[in-house]
Amino acid sequence: MRLVGVTPGIVHSVAREPDVRESAFATVYAAHYDQLIRLALVTTGSVPAAEDIVQDAFLALYRSWDEVAEPGAWLRRVVVNRSTSWLRRLHVARRYAARQAPGAPLPPPTADDAAVRAALRRLAPRQRAALFLRYYLDQPEAQIAETLGCRPGTVKSLLHRGLATLKQHLEGAPR
Repeated sequence: MRLVGVTPGIVHSVAREPDVRESAFATVYAAHYDQLIRLALVTTGSVPAAEDIVQDAFLALYRSWDEVAEPGAWLRRVVVNRSTSWLRRLHVARRYAARQAPGAPLPPPTADDAAVRAALRRLAPRQRAALFLRYYLDQPEAQIAETLGCRPGTVKSLLHRGLATLKQHLEGAPR
């Protein structure tokens, strides 16, 4: 609520204008939420972690809304960075847990699912993110480079090496 036409001691009118910032934020949220969840999911392999990462990214965007020129690109970069950080913490936790006690085995997925997931796990997080951005979200190399914070040539290298690694692991996987 904004006060309009205020003179000392007298309020002439009270205008109720919709908050433009919240409206713009809601539009960005609706436009990017699903894609960002998928990006975080393919990077982390965890739905709860993906949801947490994306929510944290949107909270960070809301807090720094006035300083962000391209919310979509900014969000993608934040999600990739936070997903990579989450994976690093997970690896440290798993190493620590492995020293503490043996874990319970997980039920095996189908043969094709297991082969694809195993091949994807062998990729570096940036390669997984680059492949997802390129082949799932159909983004051009320049936009992927901006999201990952690298040069377009690096994106080409990430894509090439990621695909080669996937091919190598999937060709050798039992069907």
